[in-house]
Amino acid sequence: MLCRVTRGSIFYEVIGEGLPLIILHSMGTDHRSMKAWMEPIFKNKSGYQRVYVDLPAHGYSEIDSTVKSTDDILSNVLEFIDEAFSDKEFALLGSSYGGYLAQGIVHVKRERVKKLALLAPAIHRKERNVPEKVILEKNETLLQVLDEDTRTAFETLMVAQNEVNLTRFLEEVQPGRQLVNRTFLTSNWRENGYFFAQEPFSDVRSLQHPLLLILGKQDHICGFQDYDFLMSKFPHGIQVILDDVGHMLHIEQRKMVQQLIEAWLMNT
Repeated sequence: MLCRVTRGSIFYEVIGEGLPLIILHSMGTDHRSMKAWMEPIFKNKSGYQRVYVDLPAHGYSEIDSTVKSTDDILSNVLEFIDEAFSDKEFALLGSSYGGYLAQGIVHVKRERVKKLALLAPAIHRKERNVPEKVILEKNETLLQVLDEDTRTAFETLMVAQNEVNLTRFLEEVQPGRQLVNRTFLTSNWRENGYFFAQEPFSDVRSLQHPLLLILGKQDHICGFQDYDFLMSKFPHGIQVILDDVGHMLHIEQRKMVQQLIEAWLMNT
């Protein structure tokens, strides 16, 4: 489905019925990277309407020339939420940059958000404490057949570069990489407009939403040590740090992430 907003459009796919669960993917791919591993969770579970969103400038979501920053991207997503769900309550799940946007949504619409899950989320910090990149497993024979762009992306994101993870990457992440608005993503918006104008939750001491925060101990992109401030804002939050996994938690530690998300969904 396509929702027209003031500065572009939002493409989204809806599956199931119940409380809307708005799912936001990471930068550089599209909603299919989340749908592939999320839907098996709901094989025997009801009560949630899954809303898989293509972020602005990703997938089939379009932006106009006035979109220059994350605040602008957030405004498109907020307008979509108001248009598609009116005044309904909803849950949020975001990965990486989608997790940063999810924090912005909670900041603005905290009264309507029932619960929040964040996977290796970007946060409002210019200086990050991240571990050095490590490679735990590498199959050079597999990598040799990839084109340079695909191989670079896979090697950048994965600490376990094996056949299972490559198959998931090619089937779930790579299709979205072909659709991204590269003109926007490679512009100077990251230097001039990546961070929100206002830090999420800076106007409140604590929030009562159930939060699940999942991090990777070998995540050299977002790290795992800078999230105390976030947990202090959510006294009912749970933080899980997984070992032997980098930034792509839902690919490298799929079963564990699915189990954690399933438990979070049951927490009312």
